Amino acid sequence: MWTEINQQLYQKFVFPDFKAAFGFMTRVALIAEKMDHHPKWTNVWNTVEVWLSTHDAGNIVTEKDKQLAQAIDGLLKENN
Repeated sequence: MWTEINQQLYQKFVFPDFKAAFGFMTRVALIAEKMDHHPKWTNVWNTVEVWLSTHDAGNIVTEKDKQLAQAIDGLLKENN
């Protein structure tokens, strides 16, 4: 579930292993590139943390962030 913290959408994703986490990041990267909207994120082993905000709008949450969050959620639904 996405949470708005400090004018950013945030979510932590936990996967079975590093391979699954990295695969998720790769799929998100392809979507983000198409949208020309790139997340701030970290990856440690099986955990990926994502923060979304729009830099061009002053680092606040915009419709672009909500659309990318929705696309990321869609990836997770495809894999379940």
